[in-house]
Amino acid sequence: MSEIKLVDLLTLEQLKPGLYKGQSWDLGFRALFGGQVLGQALAAAKLTVENDRVAHSFHSYFLLPGDANQPVEFDVENVRDGKSFSTRRVKAIQNSKVIFYMTGSFQKPEIGLTHQDAKMPDVPPPDSLDSDLNYFERIKAELPHRLQKAMDYHKPVDTRTVQAIDPMQPKVQEPKRYIWMKSQEVLGANISLNQEMLAYASDYHFLATCLQPHGVSIRDQNLRIATIDHSMWFHHPFNFDEWLLYSVESPFTGSARGLVKGQFFNTAGKLVASTMQEGLIRLVD
Repeated sequence: MSEIKLVDLLTLEQLKPGLYKGQSWDLGFRALFGGQVLGQALAAAKLTVENDRVAHSFHSYFLLPGDANQPVEFDVENVRDGKSFSTRRVKAIQNSKVIFYMTGSFQKPEIGLTHQDAKMPDVPPPDSLDSDLNYFERIKAELPHRLQKAMDYHKPVDTRTVQAIDPMQPKVQEPKRYIWMKSQEVLGANISLNQEMLAYASDYHFLATCLQPHGVSIRDQNLRIATIDHSMWFHHPFNFDEWLLYSVESPFTGSARGLVKGQFFNTAGKLVASTMQEGLIRLVD
């Protein structure tokens, strides 16, 4: 297999003005990985705005499970172009059905009042931790066959969980998770590409944090878990080919739903992005 690059996944084919197609990766999950649609939809929206405007936020809803064996089309609507901000609405389509909606906002960079009240958690540095992928390689024989075949597609993002969660023997623990992550590819100073890759990676280990207080494994055959909505805010430019800490916590589960929120810090402790997600969490017989 040739080297798998995330930048290739986020490079879209233009079918006509405002309509783009992206290829899909099968990561071994029950449905198309949500992070793929997030990153590609953001990339599609960016292709329709002026070069001097960068994303500062997006808000999205997952409507139907995606098929990882089929490409996705992205239909971009130009909602508004103002003097400072541009707004786009993106539909992700498979088999003539809308599986996902995103509204994204882009801004011409400017200087304003600045403060940060968020504090980076005190955790071990990434170099002292083992890669999550190495752990899953060690237990590969115990994983579902579909996930075994898809291991290579997880390599473009290096994730290192501070307190590794054993999916075979989950324990009851507080709903917090800290993950170091970075791209394995050299990205340079392209702000939009870094944002699109972080949007992709922001869906890793996110909703599963809701399961920790309940001691439920992500591999539980009785578990039905799926993202409902996902929002993200970009605060400062960053390089995703350098380490970022993803600080995740779940303040609530109930009514078959779970809520998680996350913050991305660079190694200097600067808050560069924030996330929120709500998802379906249902146990069935």
